Amino acid sequence: MKVVTADRLPGLDFLRSIAILWVMLFHSFVVGGLGPSWSWLSRYGWMGVDLFFVLSGFLIGTQVLKPLARGERLSFTDFYLRRAFRILPAYWAVLLIYLLWPAFREAPGMEPWWKFVTFTMNLSIDYLQNTAFSHAWSLCVEEHFYWVFPLLAVWLTRRPAVWKFAGLAALLVLIGIAARSAAWLHNATIDPQMDARNWFVEDIYYPTWTRLDGLLCGVALAVWKTFRPDHWTRAQRHANVALLAGLAVLALAFWLFADRTGLPANAIGWPVLSLGLALLVFAGAGRNGIVGGRAVPGAGWLAAISYSLYLVHKAMYHVVQAHWGEQLQGTGVFAFVVYGVTAIVAGAVLHYLIERPFLRWRGRLPFTARKQVASPAAE
Repeated sequence: MKVVTADRLPGLDFLRSIAILWVMLFHSFVVGGLGPSWSWLSRYGWMGVDLFFVLSGFLIGTQVLKPLARGERLSFTDFYLRRAFRILPAYWAVLLIYLLWPAFREAPGMEPWWKFVTFTMNLSIDYLQNTAFSHAWSLCVEEHFYWVFPLLAVWLTRRPAVWKFAGLAALLVLIGIAARSAAWLHNATIDPQMDARNWFVEDIYYPTWTRLDGLLCGVALAVWKTFRPDHWTRAQRHANVALLAGLAVLALAFWLFADRTGLPANAIGWPVLSLGLALLVFAGAGRNGIVGGRAVPGAGWLAAISYSLYLVHKAMYHVVQAHWGEQLQGTGVFAFVVYGVTAIVAGAVLHYLIERPFLRWRGRLPFTARKQVASPAAE
């Protein structure tokens, strides 16, 4: 039986394309950055990962919660196999290149292969020594989310109640604030300059338990849309208001993260940032308003290859620098265009040769061929 796929939501495609370009701008530091005149453009680019988290929480949350809201059983086999076909082929292909071709790496040192295979690299990395393919940390966080969220969703929907979800969400936010604050206070006392190790990355930025805010905000949107669809539809009429509110909250997050490694940012900055991004995702999760009302040319294609592009972009920066770095030095934005276009081409090749064929095969398997309507821009 053929799967019926709903039209993609252009607003979510646009936000996903913004997220990957923002991350790419941030990672320009791998090849010396864009220069001081353009630092404002790349400085906060790491927030693109948090935008990915909110999008993933919303899309995966909707995918898991829809059958449960209808009173159906969630097939864990279907869910985990779908995730495996979506995530693993391109990831393993890039990991293999990193392992077999050291010159491909953006840095010499790399964590052991088994940490990448088991998605535990983000929990015990030596960041000063092993930064190659370190951006896989976010995939580890997402993978842990995939493992745990369906189980929590089944438990919470057996006897659904607002207080259950609100209580759990509040608890997770408080745990994140407490864990980050404790790590900051402990490490800043012992090693304020991070001379011995980069404790900000290792203890605050990478670990799963400190980075749940974005996923949680995305799931909250999915809960709202799934269990209060009429209210969601009415609220979508005010998508532009949500957009303006999201930009205002995002401006507050920029202010909090002016000192990215400071205590205020790492205590409350993450939930504030995630709330702002969630408002933007809400604004793009319908067809009303500026963000969701019209497709931006090229955004859908860039969103489609964004996963493969995320996997390879840092290594491709290094490859370009190794061959043409001297010629590009000092050319500012032009250099980034060369680096960026090369990375996009490599990401597209990976998408069409590895990622897309496996997604097609996934669609032909019996467990995904049941009568269903896929989520727009489904993962």
